[in-house]
Formats: sequence, C-alpha cells, structure tokens
Amino acid sequence: MSTPRIPRSHIIYTIAIIGFIYTLHLVIPMYSNSSFLSLFADERTVGFIYMIGSALSILGFLFTPHMIRRVGNYTASLWLVCIQILLLWVLITASDPTIIVIAFILQYAVVSLIGFTLDLFLEAYTDGIHVGKIRGLYTATLNASWVIAPLLGTMLINGNYNYHNTYVAALAMLFPLLYLIYRNFPRFKDPKYDHPSPLQLVRHIGSDANWVRLFSVNTILQTFYAWMVIYSPIYLNTVIGFTWEDIGIILVIMLIPFPLIQYPLGVMSDKIGEKKIMSWGFIIMGISTIALALITAKSVIIWAIFLFITRVGAASAEIMIESYFFKKVSLKDAPILGAFRITRPISYFLAPLITGIGLMFTTHEYVFVLVGLFCFVAIYPIMTMKEVK
Repeated sequence: MSTPRIPRSHIIYTIAIIGFIYTLHLVIPMYSNSSFLSLFADERTVGFIYMIGSALSILGFLFTPHMIRRVGNYTASLWLVCIQILLLWVLITASDPTIIVIAFILQYAVVSLIGFTLDLFLEAYTDGIHVGKIRGLYTATLNASWVIAPLLGTMLINGNYNYHNTYVAALAMLFPLLYLIYRNFPRFKDPKYDHPSPLQLVRHIGSDANWVRLFSVNTILQTFYAWMVIYSPIYLNTVIGFTWEDIGIILVIMLIPFPLIQYPLGVMSDKIGEKKIMSWGFIIMGISTIALALITAKSVIIWAIFLFITRVGAASAEIMIESYFFKKVSLKDAPILGAFRITRPISYFLAPLITGIGLMFTTHEYVFVLVGLFCFVAIYPIMTMKEVK
C-alpha cells in the first residue's frame, strides 16, 4: 500500500521546511565554490571538476531508484544525509588538494540525490488538482533560502577568503535536516516503483515528444543557472572588481523574485496552464542576460537590478517547468523523476563548454551574449508542447 495521495497541508509544510534547510546547506557555499577551487586550480580545471561531479551525479540518478526500491526512500534519504555529513567534514579538515577535490566531487553528487529523495516525499502527498499550488509553495520556500544563503556565505568569508567557514555552516545545517527526516517519515510507505533499465528509460522518454521538449527546456534553464553559479561570481569579483560583501548584496537582491513570484505563478498555472508564462520567462532571461554584456560600471545597484530581471524570467520559467512535469508524472515514476533531475548535472557539462568556446572567439563580458542567446533556444520547444490539465 502506498502513501495516500491526498492533500495534507501539515506534511507538505513540514517537507517545505525540510527543503528549506536542505537548500540552505546547499547554497551557503555554492557561489564561492568556484572561487574556493580556483585557489589551487585554474578556471578551466574548475570547470573540469564540475564536469566530473556532474558525471557522477548522472550515474547516481540512474542507480538511486534501484537503491530506493531495495531499502525505501526513508532509509535512502537518511543514508545520503549521513554520507554528506562525512564528505563535508573531509572537505573542511583536509589540506591535500587531491583529497579536497575528491570530497568536493562526491558531495556534489550526493547533495543532488538528497534533493531527489525529498521530491519523492513531496510527490507522495501531492494530488493532481493542486500540483501547481503545492509545487509553487515548495519551490518558493526552497528559493527563499537562496535569498538568505548567499548573504550568509559572503559574511562567513568576511573578505578574507575564509571559504572553509561556509562548509562548516553547511555541515551544521545537515543535523536538523537529518533529525526532521528521521522524525517525520519513519512510516513512509513506498509505492511499487517502476524499474526500467537506463536504455528502456531513454526509449520511454524519447517516445513522448512532450517529454523530450520539456527535458530540453529544463536543460537550457539549468545551464543558465550553472553558468551563473560558476562564472558570474568570479566575473564580478575579478573583472568588475566587487568585494565579496558587494557580491553578497547583489546576490540577495538578484534572488528575491524566486520566493516572491513563484507561489502565485504556481497557483495561476493550475488555472491557465504553463506555456505562455514559461515562454515569457525565457524571453526575459535572454534579453536581460545579453544586456549584462554592456554593463561595465562598478555599481552595486545597476548590477543588482539587471541580475534581478534575469531571475524574474528564470523564476517564472522554473515554476512552470516544475508544474508541467509533476502534472505528467506520478510517485511510482521515480526513474523518470531521476532522469528529469539529470538535466541539472548535464548543465554543468554545457556551462563550461559555453565559456570555453566563447573565450576562443570573444572576451569574458560577451559570453553573457552567448548565454542569453542560448536562453532563446527554449522558445521553440515550449511553443510546440501540449498543455497539461
């Protein structure tokens, strides 16, 4: 017997709180990860490290559904959080660059899989009528931590490149996360998950044109995020010349649209569908990202405003993609959910490629133009998708 699929607001709010803490632990060091790695690796090597971590994440998403079928989502989530605690401890205490890189790659993969188990918990308590509303609430709550975490991270760095402090804070977040999962889901009933092989899964997704289009669109969005996470802090710090305190302020303002607009847009999607808002999201992302190439002034206000506009578009596109996907998928479709989340690590292959190829022909600032043009690629598959009611 599977967990009842009926609206249970208290459980959904609990999962949202768990997701908030999980995302806080993820984001506190996120925008300084690339700068931390650049202390002992050049820009191209940093990109290569992310690519290895992404490859491992992809393998994890392919095989984690098999583990969940064997031990259950509850046990798997606890194991993964414990592994993440160990890896962050190694990252904090190690001094050998090789060990640091290995720990970074492993924790990068594990953290994605923790998010996957939280998706399954939430899907168990989501009914088909309120998908947009529930996903809007969950996504907005998670993204509220994106507003808080960068400021905390830059405060912990404190202008002195104390990157280890961000990992200490991230580690601290994992203990309440572990407790809340342990306390709230010991009786979680897993459904009978589907178990296609990776090849069967690819064929299944490829047989549905809407799946292919949605996966393509999400890959473009995730590539935008990946590029911004890896390269924009380095650009703002080393090219424009902002301090980490300035960057923290910029990031906080930039990320406000996520908790501000995603919940009402999620509610709206249950009534009018996702395609129009999704399209406009990518149009706003593309235009505003291209505009960043023209900004040379060292002004916190100007950069914060334009980056804010990029995230208005991204937040709109993201919640529409999430709503559309979860209207088509059910709890037993864990492998499809895993495949959908693979678009995130795939994006960390594409983001370094955009930078590497772009810098062969132009300067750093005009890579923003390439990223903006890449956002426009999403418009065609969106317009050819069918609405899901």
